[in-house]
Amino acid sequence: MPTYQYEALDATGKPQRGAIDAGSSEEAIQQIRGLGHFPTSVREQKGKEKGSAPAGGDKPKKKSFFSLDFGKKKSEDDSETKKKKKGPSLSLGGVKKKNLTLFTRQLSTLQDAGLPLLRSLQILEQQQKGGKLKDVLGLVVEDVESGTALSEAMAKHPKAFDRLYSKMVNAGEIGGVLDVILQRLANFMEKAERLKRRIKGAMIYPIVVVLIAVTIVSGIMIFVIPKFEEIFNDFNTELPALTQTLINMSNWMAGKGEDIPGFIYVVAAPFVLFFIFKIFRRTNIGRATTDWLLLHIPVIAGLVEKTTVARFTRTLGTLVSAGVPILEAIKITRDTCGNYVFEKALTSVHDSIREGETFAEPLREAKVVDSLVVNMIDVGEETGDMDVMLMKIADNYDEEVDVAVQSLLSLLEPLLVVCLGGAVGVIVIALFLPLVKLITNVSDTANS
Repeated sequence: MPTYQYEALDATGKPQRGAIDAGSSEEAIQQIRGLGHFPTSVREQKGKEKGSAPAGGDKPKKKSFFSLDFGKKKSEDDSETKKKKKGPSLSLGGVKKKNLTLFTRQLSTLQDAGLPLLRSLQILEQQQKGGKLKDVLGLVVEDVESGTALSEAMAKHPKAFDRLYSKMVNAGEIGGVLDVILQRLANFMEKAERLKRRIKGAMIYPIVVVLIAVTIVSGIMIFVIPKFEEIFNDFNTELPALTQTLINMSNWMAGKGEDIPGFIYVVAAPFVLFFIFKIFRRTNIGRATTDWLLLHIPVIAGLVEKTTVARFTRTLGTLVSAGVPILEAIKITRDTCGNYVFEKALTSVHDSIREGETFAEPLREAKVVDSLVVNMIDVGEETGDMDVMLMKIADNYDEEVDVAVQSLLSLLEPLLVVCLGGAVGVIVIALFLPLVKLITNVSDTANS
């Protein structure tokens, strides 16, 4: 009788490890659950046939013409794969979310069709274009071929498969529903990426307007105002304070009397500030300060809150529905929510559940979400449909993010126009004040 090594969580959420004798992986899982543990990894000890899928990685599938056709060519394709695996090629950058989502959906389809896991990975690795994902898949295939569980092989490459991804795959392996879990994971990634694209797309318009405004004003300061300065100097008259200030700014922008023109500082300032901001964000106090400020700045605060709530509820709902233990799911959600204030709230939730208390109460005390969200989670706890309620909250907040983005754009458009018009108006007034003074002096001279 084969021996299975397992990792599991007990009733308090503490990790447990051990070995158990069983006739199959399903029987091993049942025995582990009989001990009051929730298995997170179950695999047969070394010595099983090379190339077989990891224990619990595939549920029994019916035979199909796909598996029969591919089975005939297995030896040829395996030899081709080994020829190509003389070492991963050098690739820069990370894995694109779009490519990872497509891979996830394709792997789910192949698993649902009854194709063996290893063969599915080999096919997807071969059809990938050169890049980081292809290199990583090559290493994952080698690990799975040597008997490592798919989730463990993926967990070795956190830059490609993050913790959420590998944990959900692990839940699918244990439950024998890997194809279903991969389908849910692909849907989750698509919705998360769609939300991110909507926010980025909404910011394009104001950024373009600001760039155009800065370019126009800089052009006026550098090329137009010096011409007016020459005219004013010819009249040899005292200039108003506003006009003199504008001329001084123009000279600074053009670099008169300076080693470095001022417009260089104007161009470099956004990049320097962004660099300083990124460094500040790397510190704990920096993250805490900036995340708190984002949740309290008027107008922006609502959008940030809705986006974060949509992300963390969808992440947690997806993990819970996949069968990941609630404590582990909350930890993963906390690490991926992207906001320090929400991380603290979820830490309180985790501690509360570990002590046998409720999910909703610490979230209510943290006051980081609306009472509606807390009440829906409370109902989900009582009915046992926590994952359903979390997904409903996420869908609802996705719609609210759309409304918030449109409202922000509606506010930004007139605000940007007023700012640009105000800047040009100040320049025009500053240039015409000396002309008015000259005309007045000429008129007084003529009358006298």
